[in-house]
Amino acid sequence: MDTRTLERSVADARLDARFASLLEQYRAPIARLAAAYERHRADREDLVQEIWFAVWRALPAFRGDCSERTFLYRIAHNRALTHGARRRLDAADLDEALDVPDPHAATEHDAQAREERERLLAAVRGLPPLHREVVVLTLEGLPQREIAEVLGITAVNVAVRLSRARSELTRRLGERP
Repeated sequence: MDTRTLERSVADARLDARFASLLEQYRAPIARLAAAYERHRADREDLVQEIWFAVWRALPAFRGDCSERTFLYRIAHNRALTHGARRRLDAADLDEALDVPDPHAATEHDAQAREERERLLAAVRGLPPLHREVVVLTLEGLPQREIAEVLGITAVNVAVRLSRARSELTRRLGERP
């Protein structure tokens, strides 16, 4: 094995380890982000796969101009927007239709908590994309400065969008179905 091949092999191994680390660290946050953009399980899974594939492809070009977290969320945000633009017509999802929960498995408290989470998620999904994205990134714990980097806007704009989104969520959650 020549030196160039060995160097390439070592670089590939480092890239694999870096990607595995990102996947391990951000698997749940990326899944939550996808859930805020896609209602149906199959669409969420497709979006998550698209995000991770895009991260894999972009990772070799990452130079550290921003944090890895900002880099990852910027990719996830862009993929979520393009994925939503290509969304299929809203049809019944067979997987969800077959996914009937066991009524004996959950307590009344669990059922109420699940209902509240679903209500909040539905309200977040109902926000305009400009507001939804700041809410999702805020819920993931990103500071406004970092959200501004991810979205390519100013921190002041993030604060304005977040304020408007909170008002809209409050209005939506105050209305009972």
